[in-house]
Amino acid sequence: MKRRNFIQAGLATVASAWALNPLQAKEQSTNALAGKTFKLNYAPHAGMFKNHAGDNFIDQIKFMADQGFRGIEDNGLLARPVAEQEQIGKTLAQLGMTMGVFVIDGGDNWKISLTTGKQEFKDVFIKTCKTSVEAAKRVNAKWATVVPGFFDRRTPIGVQTANVVDALRRGAEILEPSGLVMVLEPLSDTPELFLRTSDQTFEICKAVKSPSCKILYDIYHMQRNEGNLINNIDATWDEIAYFQIGDNPGRKEPTTGEINYKNIFKHIYDKGYRGIMGMEHGNAKEGKEGELALIQAYRESDSF
Repeated sequence: MKRRNFIQAGLATVASAWALNPLQAKEQSTNALAGKTFKLNYAPHAGMFKNHAGDNFIDQIKFMADQGFRGIEDNGLLARPVAEQEQIGKTLAQLGMTMGVFVIDGGDNWKISLTTGKQEFKDVFIKTCKTSVEAAKRVNAKWATVVPGFFDRRTPIGVQTANVVDALRRGAEILEPSGLVMVLEPLSDTPELFLRTSDQTFEICKAVKSPSCKILYDIYHMQRNEGNLINNIDATWDEIAYFQIGDNPGRKEPTTGEINYKNIFKHIYDKGYRGIMGMEHGNAKEGKEGELALIQAYRESDSF
């Protein structure tokens, strides 16, 4: 067979294989880059790759590592048994992975809020901070998410802000000796939330004056609440310690919505950020195909 005909036949075979089994072809394409690290440290969460790795979180973490991810998030860490926390920490250490945020979760009390200044809510927050320090040691965590709670319609905004700052200072006193940083997350889930913009969070961090109180800049929430993402990232940069990701609308992986993540990732990278980029979003598609598409979306967005 002539060389030209041989090449054409080969290409036809590849095209035929893709047409017959696009999922298998996509998986082979993903596997070709498996293990290659990304420029930024993107961190998946539990359940994101369950169709490939199964329901066991440890197996999921290993699959994440095989795909080139070098971090994880686990919002519900405090609810896991101590033995499981220790197993997670051991697995991350073996794989050379970094633990991202978990939530300093005081239960439903956060909805009632630190904005009220009530001692009972402050006490729950302080107690949870102490529990969080111990959990963080087991998984070598450096960051933990804090949400001050709901806006209190009966109290002036300045008083609410002062109440939140006072509570966060008490929490920071507990976290500082261990090096654990609470990262405050402004959210877009409901207008009832007290903390909603990056400049408001910046102001509070400056008032708390602690290395253990910084900003969690969730790009999805900030796109919804304020937009102007790159300018606002620059304006609050000194207090940002952590980023999270989600496209809008839909809160799925990059490339599925309106946010130009390739530009944002490049901007953050060029500014010198090498911390965690938490993948706090869902998968746009279901099953194994959706998981492969998610990985591909990050490969594409990371190729700046």
